[in-house]
Amino acid sequence: MAACREWPARLIAMADPELLSARARQLGLQVRIQTPSPQRRHHQPGNLEVHPIRLEEPVTPGQLDTANASYVLETLSSAAQGCLSEQYDALVTGPVHKGIINEAGIAFTGHTEYLAALSQADRPVMMLSAPGLRVALVTTHLPLAQVSAGISREAVEAVLTVLIRELRTRFGLARPRISVCGLNPHAGEGGHLGQEETDIIVPALQAIRRQANADIAGPVPADTAFTPQRLAQVDAVLTMYHDQGLPVLKHLGFGQSVNVTLGLPFIRTSVDHGTALELAATGRVSAGSLEAALAMAIEMVGEEGRR
Repeated sequence: MAACREWPARLIAMADPELLSARARQLGLQVRIQTPSPQRRHHQPGNLEVHPIRLEEPVTPGQLDTANASYVLETLSSAAQGCLSEQYDALVTGPVHKGIINEAGIAFTGHTEYLAALSQADRPVMMLSAPGLRVALVTTHLPLAQVSAGISREAVEAVLTVLIRELRTRFGLARPRISVCGLNPHAGEGGHLGQEETDIIVPALQAIRRQANADIAGPVPADTAFTPQRLAQVDAVLTMYHDQGLPVLKHLGFGQSVNVTLGLPFIRTSVDHGTALELAATGRVSAGSLEAALAMAIEMVGEEGRR
């Protein structure tokens, strides 16, 4: 669906060409699969350049198969290596099913951690962006019972450092304005509702304020961090855990928001949703988030080129 429209960049899919051809025919989409050629300068609607990576087993739409787990990871690693070698300018990913990869005997917690390991990135930071809101996370895919233990002064400082740097370099914000949420209700209420704010978050923010050219507010109670008045004064909100900030962002812009991995040596954006197996090959899916992720990657590449 995304290949059917115009884009001011070359798009190269990392996939099995026969799979994409078969799915286009099944959905009645007029998409011609092409071998990648550096002579092409821009995407041509109705065409799609494909770097061929072969499936291990034939695919039935909507049905998981452990045999193809290695295929999924090979598409990611090939694309990442292409970015590291500067063959590609950015990586845009669709959703993957973590469970089936683990069932295949491959330890996998998500794109962010996998790409960080491939590129030897010390501190990847997950940030989602929707019109009018950016939300970054200190902890990502942790069970709620483990969140408090996952929050340390070092982690808060490291994530903030990456967030500030990349808001400058990737998004052109000279002095980023960031609101940092507390962990506990009412940001701990002076220690009466938890010690994480006084013992961890406040010292981390004080340290960053002394060295970073940024405006940092917090710790802010999460239940008021997303009011329109507060959001009008910030460029991003840093939350302590996954479900503290992402429900708000997805309520605001689900299907149009973008997942951005900060802290990698290349640009990576992704969709804001999961695999939705029940919608595979039905023609009822929306390409909105994928198209938003493509548009943001292209914009970020342009921002880097202007520096």
